Amino acid sequence: MPKGAASTHLKEKIMDIKSAFDRIFKMPDFPRVRTTDPLTSFEAAESISQVAPKHYEIILECLQEHGALGKDGIAALTNLDGNQVARRLNEMKIIGLIELTGNTVKSNSGRNEREWNVVRFPYV
Repeated sequence: MPKGAASTHLKEKIMDIKSAFDRIFKMPDFPRVRTTDPLTSFEAAESISQVAPKHYEIILECLQEHGALGKDGIAALTNLDGNQVARRLNEMKIIGLIELTGNTVKSNSGRNEREWNVVRFPYV
């Protein structure tokens, strides 16, 4: 096989593997809108579906670097809006990326909010 053809073949194989990986490990699609919501809610839900995976990554990195935090602490350290963080936390819990610590911390308003941390696997 000529050198250029081998390179093209390898690229195709890598793309096949990446495509299979993406299909197997696809992030779940969370319902972010109710059937009775207005059209603008459907538009917002569609637009955030493209951004949510990046939010997951940012929040996960924050918790890995800084340890357990509440929503407002995560928002302050990541420059994400508190509402963006709040919406992603439960989704990340369902996926199995993060968990509640059982503790509370003070929010920016002085109220108690739940504390979150990265899921710790016993074998890691």
